[in-house]
Amino acid sequence: MRILRPKHVRTRLTLWYVFVLAGVLALSWALTASFLFLQMRGQLDNYAVQDIETVEGLLNFDASGHLILREDYHNHPESKEVLERLVEVRSINGIVLYRNERLGTQALGGNLIPREGEGGYSIRSARLIDGTTVRMASRRHTLDGRPIVIRLGYSEQPIWARFEELAVATLLAVPIVLALAGLGGYLLAKRALAPLEQMTSRAEEITSERLHERLPAGEVDDELGHLARVFNNLLARLEQSFEQLRRFTADASHELRTPLTAIRSVGEVALQKDGSREEYRDTIGSMLEEVNRLTALVESLLTISRADAGRIQLHPTIFPAMDLAREAAGLFEVLVEEKGQRIVVEGDEGVDVRGDRVFLRQALVNIIHNAVKHSPVGGAISVGVHSEAAGSVLIEVVDTGPGIAPEHSDKIFDRFYRADESRSREAGGAGLGLSIAQWSVREHGGNIQLFTTPGTGCKFQIWLPALRTSG
Repeated sequence: MRILRPKHVRTRLTLWYVFVLAGVLALSWALTASFLFLQMRGQLDNYAVQDIETVEGLLNFDASGHLILREDYHNHPESKEVLERLVEVRSINGIVLYRNERLGTQALGGNLIPREGEGGYSIRSARLIDGTTVRMASRRHTLDGRPIVIRLGYSEQPIWARFEELAVATLLAVPIVLALAGLGGYLLAKRALAPLEQMTSRAEEITSERLHERLPAGEVDDELGHLARVFNNLLARLEQSFEQLRRFTADASHELRTPLTAIRSVGEVALQKDGSREEYRDTIGSMLEEVNRLTALVESLLTISRADAGRIQLHPTIFPAMDLAREAAGLFEVLVEEKGQRIVVEGDEGVDVRGDRVFLRQALVNIIHNAVKHSPVGGAISVGVHSEAAGSVLIEVVDTGPGIAPEHSDKIFDRFYRADESRSREAGGAGLGLSIAQWSVREHGGNIQLFTTPGTGCKFQIWLPALRTSG
């Protein structure tokens, strides 16, 4: 059978509060009742002990040898009616010598127990034949040279009567207390959860087009305020991610449209005229050049999308950093020769790095390619490998280009960002190479930075964890 669960949190909190309070009240009542019971029974024990001392002085044997209890010490005849004690006297052999009128023929405590009343008072509870529970005290005494056992008891009925009164009063008061406490708890929970309801209402209004809105955090630094700030930070990250996605989609569409438009334009122009074989070869060559540019762009987009999705698995190995620099620089020998430039690779041969050689080489290739594109004819590009005292390896790529203005240097690693739009398009760049390089370096636990001033070229520095060899 399914247990019904209240829908609202404030209702559940109120019910839990009432249940806990009821448990606390029940435990408090049990402890209080136990304490009162022990206290009243202790008082009853004291009365019994004190009364035994009185009874001892009033017992004597008459001329016929019967044990009697003198009651002529009362100041008033009504005093005898006030006495509620039950008295029984037995011989050491257990023979009943005396029972008072209130006790009648009922036995008080049954047969004697071993060493009862010897050396002090024996106190215990007993039950009479009529079902009355009594608290009795026993004491051994010598009367006229004969050892006797005096038993004196009081009914526990008054104690249980007080308990019944307390229980009735509790049963009447507790429901009222729990109802008032439940009402107060409900109002308190409703007031405490009011900010949460406001946040819920505001969150329901936030869509992908309204990510700039925030939840009301309030000025109180409590758990709900902390929760609101956490969600607001989440919304800020989502807003930034959506904005990056929008820019990425727009830039990717624009970059894909450019070569496709060029291919279409070249093809349409070639179809509109009856050209020669050489003209068609030039047209096809132009189209293939745009296809190559489009292929490179698509590959870069795939790399970025796989990196964002975490689907790229690195295969780290240990290899010399100088070999990595030579491999990356060697790919540009033809391009450098065409532009009359030169590349110099130098550094520490004893430094190893651990990482995925393919992706680290791609990162360095992208940076060197950027340096070659922006360096003038006859310029120089240097690639240096140095070991750092902090236990890392530094790879520097320095060019002699025009440099980058300060307003562009902070955004140079952004996707599709180009400091010189027209120049980058002529060079075939899409603004993704440096972004991919930054991802690759950071994925290996390193860092990449740009140092530049207009007119003095650019210096890219890559820091990677190093492994120094014995050579």
